[in-house]
Amino acid sequence: MPNSEPNRKYTYAQYITWPEEERWEIFDGVPYMQSAPTWQHQSISRELLLQFGQFLRNTSCRVFAAPFDLCIPENNDEKDEDISNILQPDIVIVCDQGRLRKTGYFGVPALIVEITSPSTARNDKIIKFNKYEKAGVKEYWIIEPENKIVSVFTLQENNRYGRPDVYSEDDKIQVGILPDFPEITIDLKLVFEL
Repeated sequence: MPNSEPNRKYTYAQYITWPEEERWEIFDGVPYMQSAPTWQHQSISRELLLQFGQFLRNTSCRVFAAPFDLCIPENNDEKDEDISNILQPDIVIVCDQGRLRKTGYFGVPALIVEITSPSTARNDKIIKFNKYEKAGVKEYWIIEPENKIVSVFTLQENNRYGRPDVYSEDDKIQVGILPDFPEITIDLKLVFEL
C-alpha cells in the first residue's frame, strides 16, 4: 500500500506488491483507492458482461470486468514496470490476446465501459476520458445508472472523440468498431433492468 509521500510517483512495479483485497488505480503515478461498487453498478456490469460475452464467444476478442488491470503505456518503448497509468475500467474488450499478461492487459483495448457513481464521475468523465482518447481507445462508453443514460464516444479520424451518441434505457446500441465482426447489439432495457 502506498505511503503518503508528497510528490512520489508510483508504477506498476510497486502496484503489484499492494494487498490484493484493496482496489487501486494510478493516474500519472498518483494512486487512488476505490470503494466497492453498489449493487446497481454490479447489476449493470454483469448484464453487459453477459451480452458482450455472448457475441464474442469463439472469437479473437475477449471481454473482462473489474477488477482487471488496464496498463496503458505513455510511450511505445515503456517497460511494464515503468507504467504509471493502471486503471480499473468496469468493462474492457480486447482483441490482441498477446497483450494479456500478469494481472490484466498491457496496451490499448478496443472498447471500454465505465459505470459512474458520485465518487467516480469526475475521474470517468475527465481524467479517464482524456487518457482513453490520448491512448486511442476506439470506443468509450460512460454509463450513468441514476439517469439510465449511456454516452458512447467514438474515436474520429483526427484521433479525438466526437460528440457522443446518447442512449436511454429503451434503446439498443449497435457496436461496429470491432474488427472482423458483424455488428453487436446491446439491449439497454436488459442492462438497466434492476
